[in-house]
Amino acid sequence: MKIRTLVATAGLALASLAAQAQEVTLKVHFFLPAGSFANTLFITPWCDKVAKESANRLKCQIYPSMQLGGTPPQLFEQARDGVADIVWTLPGYTAGRFPSVEAFELPFMMQSPEATSKALWDFVQQHAAAEFKDVKPLAFHVHGDGVFHMTSKPVKTMADLRGLKLRAPTRLTNKFIAMLGGTPVSMPVPQVGDALAKGVIDGAVVPYEVVPAVKIQELVKYHSETDPAEPAFYTSTFIFAMNKAKYESLPPDLKKVIDANSGQALSGQIGKAFLQADVEGKRLTAKNTTNVIPVAELAQWKQLGNKLAADWVTEVNGKGLQGAKLLEDAKALIAKHAAAK
Repeated sequence: MKIRTLVATAGLALASLAAQAQEVTLKVHFFLPAGSFANTLFITPWCDKVAKESANRLKCQIYPSMQLGGTPPQLFEQARDGVADIVWTLPGYTAGRFPSVEAFELPFMMQSPEATSKALWDFVQQHAAAEFKDVKPLAFHVHGDGVFHMTSKPVKTMADLRGLKLRAPTRLTNKFIAMLGGTPVSMPVPQVGDALAKGVIDGAVVPYEVVPAVKIQELVKYHSETDPAEPAFYTSTFIFAMNKAKYESLPPDLKKVIDANSGQALSGQIGKAFLQADVEGKRLTAKNTTNVIPVAELAQWKQLGNKLAADWVTEVNGKGLQGAKLLEDAKALIAKHAAAK
């Protein structure tokens, strides 16, 4: 009996040591190229940090530009199904699937990417956890102010958008572009460069952060910003998510490393990184013409934005959600984190 006990104890000890020595490679998949600010300022630094804190037992194998196959709208399913271990993508690429977080994509909601990203994380925990139950969310975040990047003329007033074809990223931004008089064209970011070059679209609404990834500075002549004193005319929500089975397969100490690099704090850090990326991206547009759409002009836009928000509340009410409550709580959380900065 003593020998059996010793053998069993030794076996458990060896198993414990094996678990502690386990090295795990995480396949990280996303749609922008390796040189994008999203990768250099957020994804790669995150991977380096978890590698350091796990004594190099957690390592990332990064697959930019959809190198594991599929299309950007399929990234969420790839995290769910284990095609990738971690993905970075936009819930808005699958229109209508994640209705609650659309509250953050309504016009004039966001002014600070860092504060709004923290608010988005909290909002999902309160209202939308069920929408993302098929993956393990590591972070939710938004980008900086959306900007009009135009090929033939700047946007100074609503009238300047009339009849122009504009790429927009999400369902609600498409609706807002149409309300402003433009013709929205929905497409993921990787398609924007080709669409601009071929004249399929007259412009695109993206933050400056995207500029180098798509070489927008070489494809357009004008960049029209909304007044920085005002909230952004649009932003998009993003998710950084892990396959649940992959997370559950980790030994406890590696789970702790992932947990320590997830959540509200990480969400805010990503938002802050995207603000830095906007500064870097804007520098690349210096040879082009930039204008600011003034507050007086934006007053008309805000009226349309309020109408879109009211329509959205009615729409999600029809899906069994409390639209007014979602919108109210989103605004309150954004204000709370903005005040805490």
